[in-house]
Amino acid sequence: MARVMIVDDSPTDVQNIRSILVKAGHQAIEATTGQDALDRIKTEKPDCVIMDVVMPGVNGFQATRQLARDPATSKIPILVVSSKNQESDRMWALRQGAKDYLVKPVKETELLTKLKALLGG
Repeated sequence: MARVMIVDDSPTDVQNIRSILVKAGHQAIEATTGQDALDRIKTEKPDCVIMDVVMPGVNGFQATRQLARDPATSKIPILVVSSKNQESDRMWALRQGAKDYLVKPVKETELLTKLKALLGG
């Protein structure tokens, strides 16, 4: 299936998302910070990125913006998954280059449905 990079500093959230992805047949790659994701994404070449917002250092909005503006990574769809549940947060994520937005805690069916849409299937 797909290689998906999970970018989140919460081990609990990473474990939850990873288990959903693996159960559905996807390969999960993990980054614990926005900077870690930016450093590794060009070599890891994921098919999609699941990005948290609130992280130390480079936050998810900043990392999303950098990935969306870089020609080498701009085609990789980003799904922001955050505990921030205001409409303004969702709109800001989309303005930074995210393709979709989910609020934590993620539901398995919701995550897989959005992932399938982002992967073009």
